[in-house]
Amino acid sequence: MPDAVKLVTNYGSSVSVWVNSVAQTKKTARPAQKPPARKGSNGKKPANNSASKGVRVGRFSLRGLFWRIVIIAVLVLTALMSIWAYFLNQRVVDRFSGTLWKLPATVYAAPQEIYVGQHLSPGELVDELTSLHYRDRDTLTETGTYDRVGNEIRLHRRAFDFPDGNETDRQIRVQFIDNRVKAVNDDKGNSLGIIRLEPMTIGQLYPDINEDRVLLNVEQVQKDAPLLIKTLITVEDRDFYYHHGVVPSAVLRALLVNIVSGHKVQGGSTITQQLAKNLFLTPKRTYKRKLEEMIMALEMEWHYSKDKILEGYLNEVYLGQDGSRAIHGFGLAARYYFGRPVDELRPEEIALLVGMVKGASYYNPRRNPERAKDRRDTVIDLMANNGLISETEAGELKQKPLGVLKEKGTTSPHPAFLDLVQRQLSQQYNPEDLKTKGLRIFTTMQPRVQAALEHSVTALNAIEKARHYKPDSLETAGIITSIGTGEVEALIGGRNPTYEGYNRALDAQRQIGSLIKPTIYLTALSDPAKYSLITPLDDSPLTVDQPGSKPWKPENYDRKFLGPTPLYTDLAESRNVPSIRLGLSVGLDNVSAMLHRLGGPDIKPFYPSMLLGSMTMSPFNVAQIFQTLSSDGFYSPLRAIRSVVDAEGKPLTRYPLTVTKVADPDALYLLQYAMQGVVNNGTARALNRTIPPSVGVAGKTGTTNDSRDAWFAGFTGNRVGVIWVGRDDDKPTSLTGASGALPLWAAAFKPLYNKPRDMTPPKGIDFVNVDVAQQARVPSQCPGILMPFMSGFEPKTILDCNGNSTDSGNTDRGGGTNGNPLNPILNFFR
Repeated sequence: MPDAVKLVTNYGSSVSVWVNSVAQTKKTARPAQKPPARKGSNGKKPANNSASKGVRVGRFSLRGLFWRIVIIAVLVLTALMSIWAYFLNQRVVDRFSGTLWKLPATVYAAPQEIYVGQHLSPGELVDELTSLHYRDRDTLTETGTYDRVGNEIRLHRRAFDFPDGNETDRQIRVQFIDNRVKAVNDDKGNSLGIIRLEPMTIGQLYPDINEDRVLLNVEQVQKDAPLLIKTLITVEDRDFYYHHGVVPSAVLRALLVNIVSGHKVQGGSTITQQLAKNLFLTPKRTYKRKLEEMIMALEMEWHYSKDKILEGYLNEVYLGQDGSRAIHGFGLAARYYFGRPVDELRPEEIALLVGMVKGASYYNPRRNPERAKDRRDTVIDLMANNGLISETEAGELKQKPLGVLKEKGTTSPHPAFLDLVQRQLSQQYNPEDLKTKGLRIFTTMQPRVQAALEHSVTALNAIEKARHYKPDSLETAGIITSIGTGEVEALIGGRNPTYEGYNRALDAQRQIGSLIKPTIYLTALSDPAKYSLITPLDDSPLTVDQPGSKPWKPENYDRKFLGPTPLYTDLAESRNVPSIRLGLSVGLDNVSAMLHRLGGPDIKPFYPSMLLGSMTMSPFNVAQIFQTLSSDGFYSPLRAIRSVVDAEGKPLTRYPLTVTKVADPDALYLLQYAMQGVVNNGTARALNRTIPPSVGVAGKTGTTNDSRDAWFAGFTGNRVGVIWVGRDDDKPTSLTGASGALPLWAAAFKPLYNKPRDMTPPKGIDFVNVDVAQQARVPSQCPGILMPFMSGFEPKTILDCNGNSTDSGNTDRGGGTNGNPLNPILNFFR
């Protein structure tokens, strides 16, 4: 602004000095030009004629005033035009010297890795390549192509700039045997060991203006896709490299056409003028805007090279609309319409995109395919007429279909996962930076796992039909994580995975029911001097006094009482009353503390009713707890992000694995063993019809009061999954965890590779053959059950095969002896 003030002041001073100088010159010069006065016949000057003198003075005054006004008007107009041009020039320079565009953050899934010994079938790899828009071709001269022959897949991988370095494009040969990767070689037969494909784009975090683009470098485009630039210049501005931003003859021609037609028809704009209009001006057609456009085009050409201007045009031109998102530039348009980068575009695809520059909405290939094809064919003819392609090739290209992808109808195919990413990013980054700096976010999402979880929601249709529910009355949320790393591999926020609204996985606070029970049992098993898997628990009517309210008389789901039952059976069958007695015995505060250490909320005070899961949590929070339970007592915060890099590829933040020991691994081993019983012969035994028992799934069903919430949380050897099913209005569903959530969990895990759980006991665990009813050890050749115990806390009582004590002086652990009064009741376990 000081420069502008200075400019105006200088112009004002110049005008004042110039006008005064002209006036003074006229005043002093006029007497010298005045003719000598005529004398009368008597030799004297004639008498003064006032009338004639007044006329001369009047004429002199009017003529002088007119020219003064004209001069001042010209100077003022020149000054104003100069000031106007100055401010327009400042806009151009400021925009080009700063951040030219607000670039959204791009979010990527985890890349598909391929390595020898990996559980991966040829079909799964083809699905992955198809999702990345690789073309099935016999020859692999182009990147983004593949060819499958039997159990061998050859592919030409695209280059990609990963956070840990750039990987160039290369041809790869992958061989399979029994749905495993047998070999990974390059095109010369050299073993590669492990390779990775470029990651899938799963979404973007947009600035408020809702513009999007994939930036192109003009030098790279000239190298990799020269036909695009040649076609663009041929169609839009043949003299681009020869004019100075404005072509006067084109402007005059357009002006004459507009005058004759009576309205604005043509613009006569060069590429530089179009860029000026798109960057700085409104689309409204006025002569003022046209003049601004011309001035700014001249200024852009003065300051910047042709290639710089062309690069700006390649990235700025408007090429369509995806909902509220505007598609700008050829980089994004190539991916939006064809699913591939510009260097993989075929001539007919280039012709379509260049043709759309004339009117992206009018020639939209999805909404107006016939109109778009006519325009494409016109561009193909121009390409042939200007020698870019042959006439024969042009005829062949015009016979090809448009070949655009089916419209997705949403800005992200995985909005719930993207929501989680944005929330975790907001803990470290300014929201504006996330949406304007062009950051690249590399996440933990596994596309095949996400696809399996999304497909699992179709099981709700069968549940509703079988129970005669109104369609779409049930809702769900789910999350799958990786054991050990805490990486979130998949997440859905509802039965419509593409819905961008309410994210139930993160925001739905629902009662967790019996999912609390593993926490109670882990608290008990952490005290091996009192509790083991075979410790009998009392399953009989119970009354719990509650100050300030009526006594609480909890019941089991089947409204039956079984008397004394072993601890592992009570967990497997999800018996309520024994679990409450156990929780009261170990202490409410201890259960609450254990829950918090596992990753749950810090609940104070912890009421007795919470031993049946009356507290509320989100599915994400539940997944955090079961993530710790699956990881042998080591807590890792669930994370959806691996790393963040800036627009230039510089790493900004890495999200390393952090691990904290929060529970005794030996006690966790005992709990996991008991949780496998939930699936083997407990409330989740129906899972064995879908997932082979050899996987050794450990899990827990959960059902709340009046069956308002149905849960299943379980884990294999490599993944944890949590599913919730219920109604948004919190009305009863009559579903249990086994009938409502378990079918979706099974559907999600069935198509995945499920690594069997490694139940090799740690050093602190010994397996002992026991007589559960007698709470005693028996020889290995005798009938009994092989059960794990913490070393040194096995039953002390030893019986022979006939049930006779071989060492009556020893007492058993867990409160019983060889004369345990509960033994007669427990005989049925023998």
